[in-house]
Amino acid sequence: MPEPPDHSLEKIWTNRNITKATKMRLVRALVFPIFLYGAETWTIRESERKKIDALEMWCWRRMLRLAWTQFRTNVSILEELDIKQRLSSIVQGRILTFFGHITRREDTSVERLVVQGKVEGTRARGRSPMRWTDQIKSALNGPLHECTRKATVREEWRRIVKLATTPVMRTTTTLPRV
Repeated sequence: MPEPPDHSLEKIWTNRNITKATKMRLVRALVFPIFLYGAETWTIRESERKKIDALEMWCWRRMLRLAWTQFRTNVSILEELDIKQRLSSIVQGRILTFFGHITRREDTSVERLVVQGKVEGTRARGRSPMRWTDQIKSALNGPLHECTRKATVREEWRRIVKLATTPVMRTTTTLPRV
């Protein structure tokens, strides 16, 4: 009889013969890809970013077999595991990379027309919801046309995405001047 899905990795997390490094690789190979499926198309607000970070910390705490009553700060766990890039930064990087990919497509591409907002129709009444492109503008602190122009040069866009997703500069990154 197969085990229930919520306990399928329980034997691995409780096994003391498996090293921490191997468990980390398993989390990154088995858990995070399921979460990241389709992340390129998400619209992430600050509240969702906090939930993504909470999920990541829940995974690391579960892997380390830490009870929720134990007082351990997130920073101490991240330092113990030597985590360089948070899951929310990975999502942000995927969104920005996908924006660059769409921007470099031909002018008649449906994806490009949707991202640029050249779709017919009107919006509903009330406050307009946060658009996918709004997070691109806020992540890079620049207008969309400037982001689009930068994204046309692949190497430069890769450098900008790397700067935007580094932990220290993630919230204060601006588009570099050429």
